Amino acid sequence: MALTTDRTTERSATRREERRVLAGTMVGTTIEWYDFFIYAQAAGLVLAGLYFAPLADDNAGLAQLIAWASLGISFLFRPLGAIVAGHLGDRLGRKAMLVLTLVIMGAATALIGLLPTFEQIGVWAPILLIVLRILQGFSAGGEWGGAALMSVEHAPVNKRGFFGAYPQIGVPTGLILATGVMLLVTSSMSEEAFLAWGWRIPFLVSVLLIVVGFVIRRSVDESPVFKEMQDRKKESAAPLRQLFTTHSRQVILTALIFIANNAAGYLLIAFFSSYATKPVEAGGLGMERSPVLLASTIAAVFWLASTMYGGMLSDRIGRIRTFQFGYVWLFIWAIPMFLLIDTGEIVWFTVALVVLASGLGFSYGPQAALYAEMFPAQVRYSGVSIGYALGAILGGAFAPLIAQLLLDETAWSPSIGIYIMVLATISFVAVSLVKETRGVPLGISQHD
Repeated sequence: MALTTDRTTERSATRREERRVLAGTMVGTTIEWYDFFIYAQAAGLVLAGLYFAPLADDNAGLAQLIAWASLGISFLFRPLGAIVAGHLGDRLGRKAMLVLTLVIMGAATALIGLLPTFEQIGVWAPILLIVLRILQGFSAGGEWGGAALMSVEHAPVNKRGFFGAYPQIGVPTGLILATGVMLLVTSSMSEEAFLAWGWRIPFLVSVLLIVVGFVIRRSVDESPVFKEMQDRKKESAAPLRQLFTTHSRQVILTALIFIANNAAGYLLIAFFSSYATKPVEAGGLGMERSPVLLASTIAAVFWLASTMYGGMLSDRIGRIRTFQFGYVWLFIWAIPMFLLIDTGEIVWFTVALVVLASGLGFSYGPQAALYAEMFPAQVRYSGVSIGYALGAILGGAFAPLIAQLLLDETAWSPSIGIYIMVLATISFVAVSLVKETRGVPLGISQHD
């Protein structure tokens, strides 16, 4: 009887810890990506005129391109964040890096909300904006790997896809939160007030969110796989050297697997709302801002649902087949999506985004589990973080900028769809080169 009671108590404690882990990875990732998405949306809506004012006066199109470039430049520093956080995460633990990256991201976001404009401090305004974007990129580069591994390494072997989907749904949840806050702000004040000061509110809200995320992440125990490494003193003396010496193929594949999902995701996050709300004479569709932001929010809800389902599906049919299905979906929908968007009708605009978002989850939900299973424990944090960061550079970093250039050069939006189709083909081939990983051991014993 006592033994049964002890086992029940142990199972209850395990479930409580699992809930803390899932909450910690999801909430923290949601906050990180809320911060990132707020900037992406601000880049499409207001930053060109406020921080690149001389260009905006002379050439509004060029100023918008530079605003998109400021979104992309932070991606170039993601690998540095991934290298630093990955190295320290493999040596010192996943938990410490999760807390540190959250604080860095939150501080940079809040400071953007307080940053004077070009009109107030001149050229220092865009310089400081770029510096803060670099800090955001550095933080994001180290954030994802820690959250992914905390969830997957705590998971039962048959639920890694499900557990790994929790940090993934932090992305659409962050988008829902960011778009919702932006929608609330823009619909509650005049255009003049929004441009003057209202756009700062979503950045400053991040301070409250960071406090919540910090408390939750501090309560989560260290990953059991990292504890095993500590107990057995198997941490690598130079995990980065070991990673690139023996696992460079996996790093390249993880980067290529991610590029199509990340590019399409950043079009959903930032480009579509900017394209839809720009005046027709400036190359946009002239749609009203509030309905467009609402459509993006609705699409993010479908992205969240499909991401969770994609993670669970990968536990049943495998990571590779789930990814392949997602990239076939993306390939098929890429051009019809733009044909619907170009109608300029909010109903068809919403349908286009919802169908895209519903397919994205199949190549996003299983990602944490797949990547964790592709690397041995000693270099896992470094491997997944650097692969993810490189994929983000090749995929999403300049996707809105490339989309705008294609639109400007061709005056035919489906050309952007062709760009997405090419990336989907590359990612499909890359994931097809990976041997199915579902169920492989994640401890360190199999790599001895």
